[in-house]
Amino acid sequence: MAIASIPIDFHKQSNIHYCRFHFMNNQKKCVIICDGELSSKEAISKELTDSGLLIAADGGALALAEMNITPDVIIGDFDSYQPTGNEQAVVIEDPDQETNDLEKSLNYAKRKSANHAVVFGATGKRLDHTLKNLSVLLQFHPKFNHIVFKDRYSTMEIVLSPFKRNFQPGTSISLFPLSGTVEGITTKGLKFPLTKGTLKNGFQDGSSNQTVKKEVEIEFKKGDLLLLVNHE
Repeated sequence: MAIASIPIDFHKQSNIHYCRFHFMNNQKKCVIICDGELSSKEAISKELTDSGLLIAADGGALALAEMNITPDVIIGDFDSYQPTGNEQAVVIEDPDQETNDLEKSLNYAKRKSANHAVVFGATGKRLDHTLKNLSVLLQFHPKFNHIVFKDRYSTMEIVLSPFKRNFQPGTSISLFPLSGTVEGITTKGLKFPLTKGTLKNGFQDGSSNQTVKKEVEIEFKKGDLLLLVNHE
């Protein structure tokens, strides 16, 4: 399957602004499409309205082709996508087996001065790929102002302490100790609160909690905390 050869129009939505390699504000946002389970075309198109760079990570190019969306860049070792030579996108083959396609994409985004990344398709399908990409999230989190993973079920990001954000009451959220252990964690605004507790893989996690107040606060002393906001 080849990448669509016509310019994208997102069904001619006038509010969609798409411009190759052009960051529109200080939030230099890129969108990366991986080869996992994707959100809808509408969800991806919404993120593209204020993004200056769209990267397809190898097989992610095939998914974009099905949506008739043309990326700016296709990058990877091309074990899934086979370049045709007719792409409108910049095609970069990187055979390095010490980095996966998401790492290649994030490294490229940093070279282009992106500081905010929204990643679709980093989860789902093969579990080992999902776990690897969560490791990549932890690796690149300090290098970007903000990185978020999105799929049809959840929005995922690493949060720092102290954390404070507004949610619709009744929102399903989960807290996961990505580093293995998160110590001294206190939460406010959740149905099942924690007070100076410890989240540890194999002992206690914070899955399937629920917001009971508009404002949620989280503080912790040590560790890397993954926040999942669940949609389904």
